[in-house]
Amino acid sequence: MGLVKGSRRDGLQYNAAVKFLFLFMDGIGLGEDVDHNPLARTAMPNLERLLDGKRLLASTAPHKSAQATLLPLDANLGVADLPQSATGQATLVTGKNVPALIGKHYGPKPTPDIGSILEESNLFSELAARGYRSTLLNAYPQGYFDAIESGKRLYSAIPWAVTSAGVALKTAEDLMAGGAFSADFTGRGWREQLGYKDSPLMEAAEAGRRLAAVAASYDLAFFEYWPSDFAGHRQDMEAATALLTNFDAVLGGLVEAWPHDEGLILITSDHGNMEDLSTRRHTANPVPGLVIGSPDLRQRFCADLETLVDVTPAILGFYPEG
Repeated sequence: MGLVKGSRRDGLQYNAAVKFLFLFMDGIGLGEDVDHNPLARTAMPNLERLLDGKRLLASTAPHKSAQATLLPLDANLGVADLPQSATGQATLVTGKNVPALIGKHYGPKPTPDIGSILEESNLFSELAARGYRSTLLNAYPQGYFDAIESGKRLYSAIPWAVTSAGVALKTAEDLMAGGAFSADFTGRGWREQLGYKDSPLMEAAEAGRRLAAVAASYDLAFFEYWPSDFAGHRQDMEAATALLTNFDAVLGGLVEAWPHDEGLILITSDHGNMEDLSTRRHTANPVPGLVIGSPDLRQRFCADLETLVDVTPAILGFYPEG
């Protein structure tokens, strides 16, 4: 863990040895306390403990507790219509208002114009240029790589940014070796849906503890949790409740093992969706900016955090050039 020196936007200097875990939850907004919001209906004791007993709802944010800060982040970015995945994710990892640059929200997969923005500069390429190690912790099965190679499948914004930075995507071999994670964290999906019968299988809390340990070997580790967006589009309350219960158990293990004085966890999203199962469409709701770590580190990180555009600059503020 290297010593990081940086400047706050108010000009004050600080030194911090920082590790960063970026947990991206696709399609999670801050919604209302209503029956069609699984975040209002599902018991999530570990998340609620971080928020002083409150749930991940619009009425909770902003909120600051002993371990976490929750901010509402604008995903609309001054552009008409509803936020979409490609432009929202590209904004998160570039610090640029991508919808404004191309004139619209767009998704799910990036256009060549969005790809050019991702390739010009992104969180992963900037960290590499500054001498820091970053990774995407998701494991991808061989079929994914074959489909990309054949042109039958396109990268989404996150792996596009990662690969354009020269960072290799993790494979089934990485999963087997314990250095990468399945989309559900536990490995069950790889066994039951992808046919990898020998893939590691963990209880959710253990997966969280393992996530903390693997992330600690990088300056910044990123994980893309996409099942949330699938459940939202399918308007599937049962699936949404099950995945939130699993995610909360993972979060419990992660928070237990995380070095709070030495690093930050950010949980955020690209647009709203799953918080409103009354519609298959995305929502215009703000997305959560849930930051977990010591009060001092959180204060520095959250000082100017208001929209998706602010996320990458806030992270890079802990990893200066030189």
